[in-house]
Amino acid sequence: MKIAVIGGGSTYTPELVSGFLEMHSTLPVSELWLMDNEERLEIVGGFVRRMVARRGEPFEVRLTDNRRDAIQDARYIITQFRTGGMAARREDEYLGRRHGLIGQETTGVGGMAMALRTIPVILEIAREVSELSAKAVFVNFTNPAGLITEAVTRHVPDIDTIGLCNVPITTKMSLLSLLDKRAGLRFNPHDVNLNTLGLNHLSWHRGLMAGGEEYWPRVLDAYIEDLKEQPDPDWPPQLIQALGMIPNYYLGYYYNREKKIAAQKSWPPSRAEEVMEIENELLQTYADSSQMEMPDILMKRGGAYYSTMATRLLNAIHNDLGEIHVLNVPNRGAVSAWPDDWVLELPCRVDAEGIQPLPTEPLPSICSGLLAQVKAYELLTVEAAVRGSRSATFQALLTHPLGPDADEIDAVLEDMLETHKEYLPQFWN
Repeated sequence: MKIAVIGGGSTYTPELVSGFLEMHSTLPVSELWLMDNEERLEIVGGFVRRMVARRGEPFEVRLTDNRRDAIQDARYIITQFRTGGMAARREDEYLGRRHGLIGQETTGVGGMAMALRTIPVILEIAREVSELSAKAVFVNFTNPAGLITEAVTRHVPDIDTIGLCNVPITTKMSLLSLLDKRAGLRFNPHDVNLNTLGLNHLSWHRGLMAGGEEYWPRVLDAYIEDLKEQPDPDWPPQLIQALGMIPNYYLGYYYNREKKIAAQKSWPPSRAEEVMEIENELLQTYADSSQMEMPDILMKRGGAYYSTMATRLLNAIHNDLGEIHVLNVPNRGAVSAWPDDWVLELPCRVDAEGIQPLPTEPLPSICSGLLAQVKAYELLTVEAAVRGSRSATFQALLTHPLGPDADEIDAVLEDMLETHKEYLPQFWN
């Protein structure tokens, strides 16, 4: 079994490799190809090889800067790259700040800038997958994950594409911890299913099943009581009571927009600048030839439970397990009130036949209007990225709930395109 990781020089990679090592008895990887065009691939790859050697070398680790070689005949292909690197993420954040808007990696104008840079690259990769490894499962962890997956499913529909995000699993783990603390209820996380629906980074959690029993009323009670005891809670308790659901924490950029914008005034450091410092420390640790275990600081990087999520997904496909995972895939009739081709984040059955979204009720009107507006923005952004269309870019900025006022769109648009000109040739040629 050959697995290729595009963006293998990421500081996340050791966690992913740790997952493959833990799962090797049931997910028998033979070759793990790490592909990247970053110099740090040698540092990360060297550390990974020491990790694998310490476990008796159950599989071979190959490092390459040749993407086609990595993709050729792979069974699973994982993408986890960032076009422009962390420096471009920092520019995305400060782009929003300059214009009095949310400055964030995946949300608002920053997320749009990232998508415009990334979509042409991901479509090149997807077409290479179609040519070189047509039966592969293509797993996208590259942000903004839902929007990127939307682009691939529309423009390279002949490959099996799945969008992956760690928010559902981190949310499940935090809710299980809360149930333990508040109600003394303990469950094996692998036996618990979280009912989530929406878009990537725009979803609502609305159910938690364990042993065939629904525990959501108890989850809500525990969650609201916990909020009431916090001096500065993420949400006012009355919001959770009104929704009957728990919002994805990225919805804080919508529900608490002014608070988030005010917090940006204290930069630097922005989150990108914090991560740059963490990554420097991680790379120094990885470069130490005596280092063979993942450092604790990796948890500060973000992406908690990434290895668990990714490896269990591949294991469920390979071993035909029929497990339930929250994934980003086309609707395919699961939510009958919404278009079949919308990529949604929702529970799916995972087995050897592939990914099947589970039929579910749509979100209530308190959520569905916002979701429809953001989905319209996503579709316009895909069009803008593919065609290099300033008109579609203008429309996407006008459509986004966190976008600029109409008379400020041109200024934001030109700033965005000029800032990332190096990575947006489709707009300048």
